[in-house]
Amino acid sequence: MDPDDAISVSDESGEEPYIDRRAILEAPIRSVVDALGGYEGGVYRLGDECYGCLKDLKKFWRKDDTDDDRTVARIFWSTGVLSNDLVPILLETAGKGLVEDKRAIACADLMTAMTWPIDLAEELKELDDELDQGTDYTQLLFAHLNYKAALLRPGVFQALLGITLPCLARDPKERKERDLQIVNVVLHLIRNLAFIKDPPPNMYGSADQAEFSMLQTKLVKRLSESHFTDLLLTIASNAGDPMFTQWNNVVLEIFYLLFRGIKPSSLAADQAKQSTKALQSLLAVEDQRKRELARKATSRHSRFGTTISVMLNPKKAKNPVEEDPAPEVASVDAGPSRTYVLHKQQALNKDSGSALDMIAAKKHRATKGKKVDELGRDDNLSLDARVILQNLARSFIESCFNPLLASLLKDIKAERARITEKDNLRLLFVTKWFLEFFLYERERQPEGSRWKFGLVAEVIDRGWIVWVLRRMREAQEQKPKLWVELQAGIECLTQFVLILDAMSSSPPVQRAGSADPGADPLAEAEKSAEEDVADAARLLQQQIVYNGEVLDISLESMRTYKEGTQSLTYLDASIHLAYSLLRMLERWSKRQGKGEMYVRRKAKPKKKRTGKSTEEGEGVPDVEEEPQQEEEEVIDETMFTFDQYEHRFVHSEITHTLLVYLARYKEFTTPEQMKRVVGLMHRQAVKQKAEGLYFMVSTLYLFKQIMAEEKSLPKEQPYKDLVALINYILRKFFKAVAEDSFLVVEAFFPKNRGHWKQFSSAELDQIGPRPEKLPFDSRFPPDVQVKKGYTLSDQIGIAIAALVEKGQQNLVEWTKQILTLAIAHRQKIIEDVDGAPSKTIDLTGANSDNESDVDVDGMLGRRAPSGEAMAKINDYLIPYVSDEEAEAANKNPHLKLLFRLCNFKILDEDADELEWYIPSVILPAEMKRTLSVIERFLEKPIDLEGKSPSDLMTKKRRRRTRRRRSPTPDSDAEESDAPRRKKKERKKKEQQQYKSAQFIEDSDAEYGDMEAFLAKEQALREKTARLAASSGQATNMRAHGTKKRRRKQKDGAEKKRRKRGEQGAGAGERLQCLR
Repeated sequence: MDPDDAISVSDESGEEPYIDRRAILEAPIRSVVDALGGYEGGVYRLGDECYGCLKDLKKFWRKDDTDDDRTVARIFWSTGVLSNDLVPILLETAGKGLVEDKRAIACADLMTAMTWPIDLAEELKELDDELDQGTDYTQLLFAHLNYKAALLRPGVFQALLGITLPCLARDPKERKERDLQIVNVVLHLIRNLAFIKDPPPNMYGSADQAEFSMLQTKLVKRLSESHFTDLLLTIASNAGDPMFTQWNNVVLEIFYLLFRGIKPSSLAADQAKQSTKALQSLLAVEDQRKRELARKATSRHSRFGTTISVMLNPKKAKNPVEEDPAPEVASVDAGPSRTYVLHKQQALNKDSGSALDMIAAKKHRATKGKKVDELGRDDNLSLDARVILQNLARSFIESCFNPLLASLLKDIKAERARITEKDNLRLLFVTKWFLEFFLYERERQPEGSRWKFGLVAEVIDRGWIVWVLRRMREAQEQKPKLWVELQAGIECLTQFVLILDAMSSSPPVQRAGSADPGADPLAEAEKSAEEDVADAARLLQQQIVYNGEVLDISLESMRTYKEGTQSLTYLDASIHLAYSLLRMLERWSKRQGKGEMYVRRKAKPKKKRTGKSTEEGEGVPDVEEEPQQEEEEVIDETMFTFDQYEHRFVHSEITHTLLVYLARYKEFTTPEQMKRVVGLMHRQAVKQKAEGLYFMVSTLYLFKQIMAEEKSLPKEQPYKDLVALINYILRKFFKAVAEDSFLVVEAFFPKNRGHWKQFSSAELDQIGPRPEKLPFDSRFPPDVQVKKGYTLSDQIGIAIAALVEKGQQNLVEWTKQILTLAIAHRQKIIEDVDGAPSKTIDLTGANSDNESDVDVDGMLGRRAPSGEAMAKINDYLIPYVSDEEAEAANKNPHLKLLFRLCNFKILDEDADELEWYIPSVILPAEMKRTLSVIERFLEKPIDLEGKSPSDLMTKKRRRRTRRRRSPTPDSDAEESDAPRRKKKERKKKEQQQYKSAQFIEDSDAEYGDMEAFLAKEQALREKTARLAASSGQATNMRAHGTKKRRRKQKDGAEKKRRKRGEQGAGAGERLQCLR
């Protein structure tokens, strides 16, 4: 055998061999790290090739771009290169004045790369299920915490600032692109450190864990000590400068990360008193918990002990398997009889079921995870850090807010490459945060030195609100919806509404010591400016109402909330927006007087109903499918009132959202939260009288829980208002139960689709209830029709084919018989009145020179029936000889289709049994043509090209039955309709007279002199006569008109013949005349 022909078998499999990247890379990386330098005598000595080693480390770092496990990052962490080498190198170079040293810049670049944020959500999406099973990011996150702690050493931030300032201080002509890149690297390093989240404080943790939980505080202090905060404010205030514009998004993210964990209300308050307030709130929470435990706890040292046996389902037999007859807690079900032993004194004077529920709730409480907030986070800042951030926020409002927002909005609209989708979210959050801080800070300031609204004028501009609404629309159109961005948009709209409300209601400024404002020009100018601001705010409020989109967003955010889908902060933001918007609109309507104005409303395009195509062999499709045309969006105007908009909040889904929010009343941190939800519930139940929305078992149980803890509730006014509102709703409920006991059963069912109205005291409209739609006629099967594109003869052929296919040819013969009898009956009446048509051809007048003078109809003996004959012809009522014929005429859709094609009509569509008739206007000639078509298709069926007749038909839409008017006992229906008919005729006559009198006037002014006009006409006639005499042609007109036959246009001739046939001369009569 030739060795070349032998088949070689390979031992290699198709899978790639496993490569241990760490084993390959760790040795060279460690050697490079060792060459960076080291400590000698407590002083760090740089290596000879320190800069080259830093460049090599950056090359090694780039290898992680294609490695999901981040092997190089893990090796860097194990070597401790950042804390042991990079930080000392930075301090030895830039920290000692060598700010332009390449080694310092390389260290900053490598630090930025090593602290780059890890997006866990995206990283986990990219992991492979099989290859990356052991990937763990816990070590990398812990490494970031240590990197942050290492970079917060004294002197590091001063060194970084020293690297940055020379790049900014150079003349624009000498500044290079590398200088801007260095500033960009340092700013991103600050962003990275602010992004690293501190672990929550734990009193049982170690000293290192306690230090890690305070890293954000140290970061804020280091930024302030090194004047990095001043640098950030400088860049933000000069955001419109071309040099600083490129760092807008980085500065925005830094401010977002610094302020996202702090509530504006707490930062705007006096920070010296915050510690006392925090202590008081903690003591209040502890005291409330003690009261709750005291209410439910057992009295161990009571004088009398308690043992109560409760039997569940006593009429049922006991479970023989159950050994323990007296368990402390058992599942309450509808099973066999069980015995429970209670040792609480509450069971003596309260319902034992409540004690059972209390025990079960403790052990069987389901812990369902709920989203709290996806934008913010809890802060653990010290007092010093909060003071620094407070001053930073004030400086930002006074000098940076408008420039930074205007520049960012310009970049977003221009779709710059550096702007990402997350920048939109950060911009919404930062705007909301600083607007809320502005309002809180302005309230604390004294009357004469309050901030002007011009400091936040950028968000009052129309372009800003248009952008916010557009972002919210795009977030709603995404699938799934971007709830986080919607939450940020709702919070931004809330602060926008509050700003407008404060602007419109702000009093004019009065300076102290100036009784006469006119004497002080400055005071007069300030007063005029305040009035202009209030007018502008009212105009913006009117535009918001006219546009209507903000109003719709407030409603939709309340209606679409679902637990688990959106966060609890989203729920709080929706409640806040609805509460603030309603208060603003209420004040606006009071200032407007009646509060009425026309607003925009998008008209809903009418959806064309399309029939659902049936599967093959299922018979006739419902409706013929027609191509739909895209309809343009129609916007019209409608009247808006505050009461109408408030009534739109009366909805079962909004009530459900309010109750979900109210159920978390124990977690409320401020009385304002309770005030908002109670205010919205009060608008529903009291102002709009829709208390029926709360007549639900779950709602009543929630009210019972709140009333049971009434004594332990806070003493603020909103909680007192809540108790009063609950008592009001309960009184209404029990009053309704006394009137209708069936409400107890209805309370177990939802109150949607307007079911709550019958249990509420809301007054109905004066117009009355909306009339019910007429029901569809379902007495008979739906009629069918032939699809479009077929002639009348073809439609008759298809109907006949459908009947023959189902073996109902006898119905076709019955139709022929009806036509034959009707033709004979009407032909006899015509012959009796007008006489029989002549059998001969009358050729008199055939010698006429003018072709139009020949009367063809008269020559053939074919003429239309006279008026006297037509008057004697009555409607031909089709008799039903058998029950089979009657049932077919009522329920056979194909026979009814053939009847309609033969011009048969139904006497009364609403009758219990349909009666068909042939109208008196149908002439025998037309019926003869129909009869001949039927006979032709019976002899030779129509060619359907292999299709079934049912495939060529569609079902007609069912007609609605006419609402019958009940007859009055005093008069008949005809007499009751007579006044209405007379009134309609009189109205029509008046309308005709009015229209005639409007355009026709009895005046000869427009014609001038009538005698001159008649003389002119006489002269014209004489001239025409002379002309006719000279040409030898007669000018006298005939007594009757003639029809000129067109020879070339055959289509026109066919139309003329058809028209003459409709007047009584059929094609069959011509044959009879020629016999």
